[in-house]
Amino acid sequence: MDIEDFSNKVATTFKNHGYRKGDVVALLMENRPDFVGIWLGLSKIGIITSLININLRKSSLLHSIDVAKCQALIYSSEFTEVVTDIASSLNANMGFYKYGNEATADSAHLKAKNLTNILSEVSTVSPISQDKSCYHDDLLYIYTSGTTGLPKAAVITNSRFIFIASGINIIAKMRSSDILYTPLPLYHTAGGVMSIGQALLHGNTTVIRKKFSASAYFNDCIKYKCTIAQYIGEMCRYILAVPVKPEDKQHTLRMIFGNGLRPQIWRQFVARFNIPQVIEFYGATEGNANIVNIDNTVGAIGFVSRIITSVYPISIIKVNAEGEPIRNAKGLCQVCAPDEPGVFIGKIIPNNPTRAFLGYVDKKASNSKIVRDVFAKGDSAFISGDILVADELGYLYFKDRTGDTFRWKGENVSTSEVEAIISNFINYKDCIIYGVEVHGAEGRAGMAAICDENDTLNLKQLSSDIKDQLPFYARPQFLRILSKVDLTSTFKLKKKDLQEDGFDPKRIQDKLYYLDSKLGYQLLTKEVFDGIQTGKIKL
Repeated sequence: MDIEDFSNKVATTFKNHGYRKGDVVALLMENRPDFVGIWLGLSKIGIITSLININLRKSSLLHSIDVAKCQALIYSSEFTEVVTDIASSLNANMGFYKYGNEATADSAHLKAKNLTNILSEVSTVSPISQDKSCYHDDLLYIYTSGTTGLPKAAVITNSRFIFIASGINIIAKMRSSDILYTPLPLYHTAGGVMSIGQALLHGNTTVIRKKFSASAYFNDCIKYKCTIAQYIGEMCRYILAVPVKPEDKQHTLRMIFGNGLRPQIWRQFVARFNIPQVIEFYGATEGNANIVNIDNTVGAIGFVSRIITSVYPISIIKVNAEGEPIRNAKGLCQVCAPDEPGVFIGKIIPNNPTRAFLGYVDKKASNSKIVRDVFAKGDSAFISGDILVADELGYLYFKDRTGDTFRWKGENVSTSEVEAIISNFINYKDCIIYGVEVHGAEGRAGMAAICDENDTLNLKQLSSDIKDQLPFYARPQFLRILSKVDLTSTFKLKKKDLQEDGFDPKRIQDKLYYLDSKLGYQLLTKEVFDGIQTGKIKL
């Protein structure tokens, strides 16, 4: 496929169909070169493409299309049934374009145009657009992962796309000869902007995969002679869980880049797969606070010198348990001391693509991510919602999400740290840590939901490992054994529903256990639950 010719065909088609600059078209398609060609073509006439998460169904899919005020939906044929399910609830003027000629049971009322057939008859000449695109025009809407609540559509302008893709290119010292590998979904920023941006802006070859496979990750890198591969932290854990094989070190990678590689598995991953350099970055799709670790410091997500901190547009500020800034007598925010956890913020400077906060399509949601009167009256900053800590040298480390940290026995418990430690105990199985309320007890007791599809979990060994390596307040008081785990498309674990279920065996069908101080984990029956709630059984 020639992307230039293909994208010109897309641009001409939608221009001829009456779409203009500023219109929004949703794209629901799995990873394939056509995905990039379609949004690139739409951008040539100023159309904003809303990149829809392919895992969404019914109400969450409907919400994603509605919140972006889409006038049309392009979907690949494998999603015909998914689109048919919500079609009657969409705007009556919605245009439907099906891409692909695979035979599907098309619903009669959908009246979708066959985009594949239309494109086959259109010229490859670039259309003349009356509306010129500008540096700060909206290019894409990319949705947050939705670990809490419904997805929110973040705004990616032309300038921000260039800044994100070129920023990592320059900082990581990528070469034009590098071949990149990304198995990440192209509807998210990491895969769709960072990696695809190297091909579009810097002429690199970028290898994409329909869907991530832990067992195929390094085989793919070998097959396509990749020199750089992309990751997100949870993927690394799945790859480590694959049995050791000779191909582990037969690749030609000189670097991996990504975010979320946990300190607990960093050294192990690098040693097993012989990785020369790790470029760990941190940043939110909707945010302006971005940092990169370029010197292989294990576990760090970036570095901010402590010599002249005021020149940096990012800071870690003190917050309370709810994530709200703790202000001084003048009503301003306070910077955290070394090794003191706080929330990461990015100073907002409008019209500066590196410092502007573009936020979400939903302006109310955008305002909730802005903190004002930060270090001077009238200034503002993007508040990430992530708890970070900086050491005495200035290296930054991710601790947790605000709201995920909970208190038990008078101590703060970081869910992400406990998850990483326990995952190591159980051969890298999925593990979700969250706090649950216990009647009559202060704070929240820790609970671990562990995925054990094949019933191989050794509870006695787990009890022993947890007792040996976790302080008493961080030990999960309850276990819930899951047959499968719901993940977001970026392999983030969903906690909200689990938290609401608590540890009540009357509400939960899965096996439940509680931590007996002498016997380790024991089955949690309705009688035990009642005993805990009445205080007869002490935690």
